[in-house]
Amino acid sequence: MDTSKIGQGMFAAAFVLGIAMLTIFFGGVEERKRNPNQNPQSVMLAHTVEVSLKRNRQGHYVVTGAINNHPVELLLDTGATDVVIPEALADRLQLRRGRPGRAMTANGPITVYETYIDQLSIGDILLFNVRASINPAMPPPAILLGMSALGQLEFVQSGDSLTLKQHNPRQ
Repeated sequence: MDTSKIGQGMFAAAFVLGIAMLTIFFGGVEERKRNPNQNPQSVMLAHTVEVSLKRNRQGHYVVTGAINNHPVELLLDTGATDVVIPEALADRLQLRRGRPGRAMTANGPITVYETYIDQLSIGDILLFNVRASINPAMPPPAILLGMSALGQLEFVQSGDSLTLKQHNPRQ
């Protein structure tokens, strides 16, 4: 048996394994830079739940939350009237498409469909029966977390962080 061929084969396998591990590691680093709030931590006070978020490199607040107990990525958007969900994601979440309406976007007017989210969560913040819009023209994966949800919370920005506060939760 030629030991040099075995050594070359082991070197090639180690090289491929090393490249794969580096790809996974640096992919995770990039994902954490894009969404630094993948596992938001909550602080429970007497009558308040607080979740602090960090701004990403682009200056946006992106957070992993849940809609009806399904993990989703939320992009906070105080300029959006409703929570806005891409149609493909709304279908996966089995959200019912309601009556059509018109909405003005950066790309002009579009037709959206009314829906309601039974439960939306960010950390231990829980919101119920949240008005939302299904947008057929919006690409997944991010959902715009608009004022139909944010309006139920107090939010305070300080530097590169934003604290969401829910007063009197579940009362």
